Amino acid sequence: MAAYIVARVNVQNRNAYQEYMRHTPRVIRKYGGRFIARGGQMVTLEGPEEKLRIVLIEFPSLENAKAFYQSPEYAQIKKLREGGGEVQFVAIDGYAVTEWDAVVQASEKLTLPN
Repeated sequence: MAAYIVARVNVQNRNAYQEYMRHTPRVIRKYGGRFIARGGQMVTLEGPEEKLRIVLIEFPSLENAKAFYQSPEYAQIKKLREGGGEVQFVAIDGYAVTEWDAVVQASEKLTLPN
């Protein structure tokens, strides 16, 4: 099942962070990953305004996501980010299509309360 890394980034030195960004795609790909979102236009729909850069990376599994993050290649690339920004990475399992289909079917049977 697919898994995702969600990154929240407070970019502090754009030049250092951009150098880091140039090197990450090849290592992400090596572990089967790909960017889903990478700092594009963002709108906060509810809650406090999100001001950090958001990155979403998809991997074939949680094991692949962890292997990427713990890899020696990524450890070397992370050094390029030092001083470039503070980052929070969270890895999360995806939601299986069969589970989604089941909850949608159950939801479709419901009526809104008065």
